[in-house]
Amino acid sequence: MSAGTYTPRPGAAPLPRMIAAQTALETRMLLRNGEQLLLTVIIPTLLLVLFSAVDIVDTGSGASVDFLAPGVLALAVMSTAFTGQAIATGFERRYGVLKRLGASPLPRWALMTAKTLSVLVTEVLQIALLTAIAFALGWSPEGNPLSVLLLLVLGTAAFSGLGLLMAGTLKAEATLAAANLVFLLLLVGGGVIVPLDKFPDAVQSVLGLLPVSALSEGLRDVLQHGASMPWGQAGILVVWAVLGLGAAARFFRWE
Repeated sequence: MSAGTYTPRPGAAPLPRMIAAQTALETRMLLRNGEQLLLTVIIPTLLLVLFSAVDIVDTGSGASVDFLAPGVLALAVMSTAFTGQAIATGFERRYGVLKRLGASPLPRWALMTAKTLSVLVTEVLQIALLTAIAFALGWSPEGNPLSVLLLLVLGTAAFSGLGLLMAGTLKAEATLAAANLVFLLLLVGGGVIVPLDKFPDAVQSVLGLLPVSALSEGLRDVLQHGASMPWGQAGILVVWAVLGLGAAARFFRWE
């Protein structure tokens, strides 16, 4: 046996491998969390099935599922990128997990990249499941898939920035309460289930500027009405993404 065959070679793994491993870990942790599954899978699925099967809310002409499916997709993005990520990151910060990971060979920006990729993986699973259920309920989408993809990416960026901002500035308990409260308020007033035109005109103009409203209405314009690209809603999402990610980068505290 030649000398040095089993000589240790300490050192960090290549950066792409570290990011991939952290992404897989973040995704497994998210999918094993019962509260996260409630937010990301069970609630959107129940809302889609219930409101499509039972005529509770007047969604206008056409099948209810044609109105509801885009809104529920927007809700799924919000539940994962904002609510779920804010709560999980907030408690990781409280228990010192972020501090320890920040001291590992994995750079902090790479850790945030892994968290973002984990969100995207989860969203792909959500959207695949919700789309299959919507098709089973008789959904007939229209429009350009690339426009849908761009809106989903912009929505993810906007909600991720806001979620990380909340998790990096508030205490974990406050993040838990605030994230769930925002989720419920935007579920009711964000054009997800209840059309925005059911609200007074003065309120509509404000609600239309919310990120979930912009995402749900933008997806609806494409998937229900066949629009090529709703640039107004896309612009609102870009503004929220820039403000949210910029503020998170500026004010996020690791401990």
